[in-house]
Amino acid sequence: MPEYCVTGGTGFIAAYLVKSLLEKGHVVRTTVRDPDDIDKIGYLWEFDGARERLKIMKADLMIEGSFDQAIEGVDGVFHTASPVLVPYDNNIQATLIDPCIKGTTNVLGSCKKSSSVKRVVLTSSCSSIRYRDDVQQISLLNESHWSDTDYCKRHHLWYAYAKTVAEKDAWRTAKENGIDLVVVNPSFVVGPLLSPQPTSTLHVILSIIKGQMEEYPNTRVGFVHINDVVAAHILAMVETKASGRLICSATVAHWSDIIQMLKVKYPSYPYIEKCSSRAGDDNPHNMDCNKIIQLGLPPLKTLEQMFDDCIRSFQEKKFL
Repeated sequence: MPEYCVTGGTGFIAAYLVKSLLEKGHVVRTTVRDPDDIDKIGYLWEFDGARERLKIMKADLMIEGSFDQAIEGVDGVFHTASPVLVPYDNNIQATLIDPCIKGTTNVLGSCKKSSSVKRVVLTSSCSSIRYRDDVQQISLLNESHWSDTDYCKRHHLWYAYAKTVAEKDAWRTAKENGIDLVVVNPSFVVGPLLSPQPTSTLHVILSIIKGQMEEYPNTRVGFVHINDVVAAHILAMVETKASGRLICSATVAHWSDIIQMLKVKYPSYPYIEKCSSRAGDDNPHNMDCNKIIQLGLPPLKTLEQMFDDCIRSFQEKKFL
């Protein structure tokens, strides 16, 4: 039974991956910045099999060699650790761009030194695909398309910029060092919460429902259920035919469409009414998921399913 390392174990995707791999009987190592912070990481110990087969190890994206110990001896590495959405921050370079780009370089550096790693699955994003001036001329965006970093800079889309640069660096490093790399490109991930507090993406949804932001994002984005994203990552690791990039995105919608859909079903919440006037992020587009579906991923869950699961979990945890 292969042993795996999952970086950034308290992240939304990472925690689900740890849980799923443990349920399948694997020994799992996961990295966090502070393994002693029980408030933050305690829930990982509650997963079935965690006490027997989970090792929580200290590592920092910004420190070269920091992942060596966690990675040496495992069969595969899921590199999911990366900052996601940073609130309007004056130092976006230090809080978002550097950890994303340098973190990927450092993790792959540790994979390169390891004598045991057979495959690396990197969590990238549809953000490294869909930001380009000609997006509306392309009927279906697929794995051959890349975001234009100049477009990202022009519209201050720093998350997309960081993910694009980090993924391109990863492909170059993998090629130079003979690393078997497969990349999963999920869109905006939605679903029930595992951690005690909402992670950054779910925090956006919660803030919109509770009317806690002045305006909702003027963004047309793909959405995908967390269960589908986790299944895609495991398929990317275990399926020998998996290669290259794999888009994982169910439905593209504007945030205004999401709010309207939720208002019909959950009318009692004080939703944000005002849309941001910021442009550049609202391009109509469609993502082609055929590649991962042909690999064996079951049909993707609908918008309604993913948001129902998400809201039910907010209600159970008393956030709503």
